[in-house]
Amino acid sequence: MLKSSQTRKRPLAGGKKPLAHRKHLAKGKQTVVKKGSNELRIIGGQWRGRKLKFPDGEGLRPTMDRVRETLFNWLQADIADARCLDLFSGSGALGFEALSRSAAQVIMVDKNLQAIKMIRSNLALLKVDNAQAVYMDAAAYLQQKNIGPFDIVFLDPPFNKHLVEKFCQLLHQSNCLSEQAVIYIEMEKNTPLPQLPEQWHIAKNKTAGQLAYYLIDT
Repeated sequence: MLKSSQTRKRPLAGGKKPLAHRKHLAKGKQTVVKKGSNELRIIGGQWRGRKLKFPDGEGLRPTMDRVRETLFNWLQADIADARCLDLFSGSGALGFEALSRSAAQVIMVDKNLQAIKMIRSNLALLKVDNAQAVYMDAAAYLQQKNIGPFDIVFLDPPFNKHLVEKFCQLLHQSNCLSEQAVIYIEMEKNTPLPQLPEQWHIAKNKTAGQLAYYLIDT
């Protein structure tokens, strides 16, 4: 997914990065890869172990494998036949994981054109006919009429931009959620979860490295 990049320290002479910086990245959410070699691995379902490419991009990083594994363990009773919305889809990691686990439909939204083109290429590679990659700003998408209803929403906006509260409110106001929809939220650990819309509550939550993630019942 496309996220704002974290501050990077200046490399040492010879192109090597400071040891402390390498440890930080290993613990955190970003993945440093060589240009052109970006890959994500689907960890469950019919495409388990399948590797998909995603483009270079500032701050672009798929949700970590161990976080995806926990998330889809949480969702195992709900994902089959669910209609899913993947906002800020970036690499498409969450959307493809949902499709691999028999989601009925997945809509992946991002305003990064290269990311959307690669998602479309991967959908074609996997011969998927129940998903759509939408090149659009996430807020503009939610302000459209007659979208949804969605049973599961993956909300993973750029870090350090304080967007979670805004998009929770937009989702709540959009009438695009099914009656018992669940929302997955992924955000930086050092920022508290903002106030949720009325009647929403935290069903599950966990931390990993520099991020916190939540499953919200609506």
